[in-house]
Amino acid sequence: MKKFRFQLETLLKVTKMNKDQAQVELATATKKLEEARHHLEELLEQMAQGHKDYDALTSKGTITVGTLMTYNSFFNYKREQIEQQQHYIMECQAERQKRMTELVKIMNKLKSIEQLKEKRFQQYMAEVLFEEQKVLDEIGGQLYFRNMG
Repeated sequence: MKKFRFQLETLLKVTKMNKDQAQVELATATKKLEEARHHLEELLEQMAQGHKDYDALTSKGTITVGTLMTYNSFFNYKREQIEQQQHYIMECQAERQKRMTELVKIMNKLKSIEQLKEKRFQQYMAEVLFEEQKVLDEIGGQLYFRNMG
């Protein structure tokens, strides 16, 4: 009997490569998101430190207009940076979700192909068993008739 050959083996290999690529892309998107969150934490810490410094200066009582304007500019700049970073994080989350959806889709396709391969292999094994049984029955019949005669 001929060797088992799955007709969709090439599709299976390509789908596995696509899955590997999708996993890499998901990992990249996840890393990008984590880095963006870390940068936001840094910006928030800078803003908090700025508030502490400002509070320390104002508690002393003597503060110049120039210093007030500098701190005002600093806080506006940090708020803008934080807002931009939050927007960037939302974009990164959307990208990560997109990559996750793509990976799930590819994994479902891969699972279906693998299940089909297993089903075809089971059919092949049943045919092999049937053919072997046929040969054994034939040999048994020949032996029986040889011993009878």
